[in-house]
Amino acid sequence: MSTNINELPIFKCLGRVISEPEKIAATFVNDDGSDEPISYQDIYDNTNRMARMFLKQGIGKGDTFTLIMRNHPEFLYALFAALSIGAIAVPVDPRSKGRKLSFQIINTKSKGIIIEDVFMKSLSEISDDIKNIPIIGVLYKNHHHVEMNSHYPVLNEILAAENPAMPDKVVPLDFSAPAQIIHTSGTTGDPKGVVLKADRFMIYGLMASFLWNYQDDDVVYTGLSMTHGNAQSVTVVPALAKGIMCVISERFTKSRIWDICRKYNCTTFSLLGGMMAGIYNEPLKDNDSDNPVRRVVSAGTPRAIWENFEKRFGVRIHEWYAAVEGGLAHNPPGTGPIGSFGKPPEGMMEMKIVDEDDNEAPRGVKGELISRIASGETTVDYYGKEEASKEKTRGGWLRSGDICHQDEDGFFYFDFRKGGGIRRQGDFIQPDFVEKVIGENHTVSEVCVYGIPSESGAPGESDLVAAVAPFEGREVDIESIKKDCLKGLERNSFPSYIQIVPEIPKTVSEKPLERILKDEFRKDAPNVISI
Repeated sequence: MSTNINELPIFKCLGRVISEPEKIAATFVNDDGSDEPISYQDIYDNTNRMARMFLKQGIGKGDTFTLIMRNHPEFLYALFAALSIGAIAVPVDPRSKGRKLSFQIINTKSKGIIIEDVFMKSLSEISDDIKNIPIIGVLYKNHHHVEMNSHYPVLNEILAAENPAMPDKVVPLDFSAPAQIIHTSGTTGDPKGVVLKADRFMIYGLMASFLWNYQDDDVVYTGLSMTHGNAQSVTVVPALAKGIMCVISERFTKSRIWDICRKYNCTTFSLLGGMMAGIYNEPLKDNDSDNPVRRVVSAGTPRAIWENFEKRFGVRIHEWYAAVEGGLAHNPPGTGPIGSFGKPPEGMMEMKIVDEDDNEAPRGVKGELISRIASGETTVDYYGKEEASKEKTRGGWLRSGDICHQDEDGFFYFDFRKGGGIRRQGDFIQPDFVEKVIGENHTVSEVCVYGIPSESGAPGESDLVAAVAPFEGREVDIESIKKDCLKGLERNSFPSYIQIVPEIPKTVSEKPLERILKDEFRKDAPNVISI
């Protein structure tokens, strides 16, 4: 029998459309403070409308289309419609521009583009590269106040006019078929497109209970882009599978996150390490701990602020580790040591630390983290990159590229990205401790500490740069930062330079783009101060 996303047991959407059609499944919070709640009936109807639109545009089974927008309901409808008709969604970080943007569209052989109005300028800048790829729908949001362009189809109007009934050309669901292509950050070159099969949705749905232990009274929140696997795997899909409310911001906002959680009574939200540091750097407020949040699901919590974050905001941290290619471990509150991302789920995943010769490293010794699923073959499919795909899972193990270690009890700890450690005078510097001290300064909104080749010329040695962004309307107080560093840091961890920037550039997963900061760094630049 034909099926589509609304009939999948993991979502149970069809059953809820019949029994609770008006129940709110998700609330989208826009930048201007307005919100847009959607019901299970809305998901069902608009998924079908979107599927009909794709079919009329000649997009069907095995075809790819590009999705460029912030977090809006239409993103979900497009994602689920693709699954209904066997098409492949290619969500693209909406901040992508130039070559990076055109590469993701062209690399995946896109047959059409759905885009939010505010990103049309980025698309126009690469028009020569993508002139043969049609724009099949432009989403206009009133709060953006962008004038409609009559040259392009208006997605809002198309969906309003389409029949909400299930189209005839839905396909039997094949869990082994491609459903999405999500690109890596591309911090060192062109991003790689990771092909995700339809079974990934089923896994995400099951994670609601076996990994996150969501309860019926939980309200889950995310400000991460749905183009990133985190938002899909921690918040959106598990919430739909569990039948609990999810709240989704148009984009992450560190200054409003607690107000949003209070307004919608969110009991848990998802963060990445850089985001957590940003929230922690916000000025202290008397009501910091007066919030409904019980647990924060975080990937990459800086060890230096872990305990202080929990105490200040009255929450517990559920640390975890994963990558879009695979690998999974977690450390629920009260389970493992602070600073550890835990262990892989028993019976599901194997992990170990190896040296450069693939020998397993002793406990406490740093090496590359590799993993494999407990049953079946561990594979990665980089779109159009067969050799890179094979190398990623050489010997049947997924090569993470992360340098980690285990303690005597077998708990895993992240140390640094392969090739990215900061060594100074023989010691490895922990950037998060430096970032904690500088980030607590009353004039600093964001900070990213990175290394540049040491002026001494010693091989593998680095000088430290602290890139800092001020709070809006303030100036960075360099003398105050110096005093904070002298008081809170060992001399070897003291930055050599302060680089003042308007904001810290980030990937879609909110990781600082050190490459951009390094490219812009000049010792004699007016925004660089030697300390």
